[in-house]
Amino acid sequence: MKTLLFLLFLLMTTHEVWSQEAQKDSAIIPLAFFKDVTRKSDRLAKALDRKTNKALSQFVKQENKIKHRLDRIDSLKAADLFAQSMTSRVTGKLGKFMGAVTQTDEPYLDSLSNSLSFLKDTKGLLAGSKDISDKLNRSLRSVDDLKERLAQAEQIKAYIRERKQLLKEQLSQYTGFTKDLQKLNKQAYYYVQQINEYKEVFKDRRKAEQKAMEVIRKIPAFNDFMQKHSQIASLFNIQGATTSAQSLEGLQTRSQVEELIQQCLGSGPNASAAVSQQMAEAHSRFNELKSKFPNLDNAAEMPDFKPKEMKTKRFLKRLEFGSNIQFQRSNRFFPTTSDIAGQAAYKFHKNGSAGIGLSYKLGLGTGFDNIQFSSQGMGIRTFIDWKLKGTFFLNGGYEQNYQPEYVGVPNGLGQKWIESGLIGISKKYKINSKLKGNAMVLFDFLYNKHIPKTDPVKFRIGYNF
Repeated sequence: MKTLLFLLFLLMTTHEVWSQEAQKDSAIIPLAFFKDVTRKSDRLAKALDRKTNKALSQFVKQENKIKHRLDRIDSLKAADLFAQSMTSRVTGKLGKFMGAVTQTDEPYLDSLSNSLSFLKDTKGLLAGSKDISDKLNRSLRSVDDLKERLAQAEQIKAYIRERKQLLKEQLSQYTGFTKDLQKLNKQAYYYVQQINEYKEVFKDRRKAEQKAMEVIRKIPAFNDFMQKHSQIASLFNIQGATTSAQSLEGLQTRSQVEELIQQCLGSGPNASAAVSQQMAEAHSRFNELKSKFPNLDNAAEMPDFKPKEMKTKRFLKRLEFGSNIQFQRSNRFFPTTSDIAGQAAYKFHKNGSAGIGLSYKLGLGTGFDNIQFSSQGMGIRTFIDWKLKGTFFLNGGYEQNYQPEYVGVPNGLGQKWIESGLIGISKKYKINSKLKGNAMVLFDFLYNKHIPKTDPVKFRIGYNF
């Protein structure tokens, strides 16, 4: 009887401890995690829809122009090339694909999806709260919907690329279509760049998301779950993966490749050296192209024009915030001052930015033996930066500085507002992954108009986010 009571007590204690641990795990996964994932997934899915619809609309408009022009030259060719409408062709292309279970080649999205699936399938980990369960299911639906939208975008991207190539081949025998084809190429290129930009934005993690992912990865059962369900696990045929591994049938073995090389180039050290040299040249050329167009994933997407690198960047991604400080020595009328400024710049080109700023003029006294803090005014700034070479930039701007103590100048000759026209050179350098420092030397070509006189040369140091 005592043994039975002891076993019952031990069972109840174990169950209570397990329940406490489950609640503890539930508590350390922030609710903001599910909210952030849902909001981010829904926002990106809507953005993909808008961009895809806009890209297809532009493509249709350009195709119609080509069709009308070709119809006047060769009506039979026009009827053959544009037998179906763009909408019908896209619908037919994606007909089997729509609604199917999709896969993604994005590691982060795959990891996020499997983390949510793991939390849903692991009984007891998030038990005890219907609100958590609802938020989890909502997040999982949003991520699955995003995966489908991304897969659809990839299919549409492939279709636009194929269609663009077909039109280029079929219209090469006619003159006068160069500009039309270039417009199609631009539309296709910027659509691809926008999709890649959206993917990069999705990878930005907030604090709640980072914390939740760290907690989940520490759970031993999660590693086993990832091996069984991850797209990456199926790709590399990891043992235990339940998804179908990609078939390797038809791929050439190492020995077959070596035999093919010997047939083409012969055997011996000279053949091996020739292959190594050609491979090195190809690798070098590939790296050169990759550095110029890092976001391309297909040679057919290579632009035949000079792309605008900032065209697909979001407005907020183009903004740069920063601050700088400038000192000015004392004179008969003003103490030593420090201009502390905050600014915001808009990057309108990969080499250039323009912005506005506000400054506060802090009085520091007349020397180390007479340090007194006082308010000496404020200023409004506009500026422009343009890259010259490397980390050196041409900097110019216009400023208006307010001086409340101007009445101290004899005979009332002082100026309440002083304008400055600045031009100079700045040097930018990296402090860490989030901060960039800068130092600039500027010349004020309106200094002769200042009453009282100010220094014509100004030195500023600061940083940008």
